[in-house]
Amino acid sequence: MGIVKIDEGLHEEARRASTVMCRSTNAQAEFWMTIGMLAEANPTLTFNEIVRDQLVRARAGLAERSAA
Repeated sequence: MGIVKIDEGLHEEARRASTVMCRSTNAQAEFWMTIGMLAEANPTLTFNEIVRDQLVRARAGLAERSAA
């Protein structure tokens, strides 16, 4: 775990978004970074497709654990 320096305005946006999304400010920033990383790696996918794929992966991981 490290420290990431971000602009104060961006931090405020993350804080506001985190309240709406029921996440901590850090979790909101991590979500945005993850989505951004995935968007750069998969430029043909939409935001909704990226989120859907992540939800499918999360469910598969849970299903595998419960089957064990």
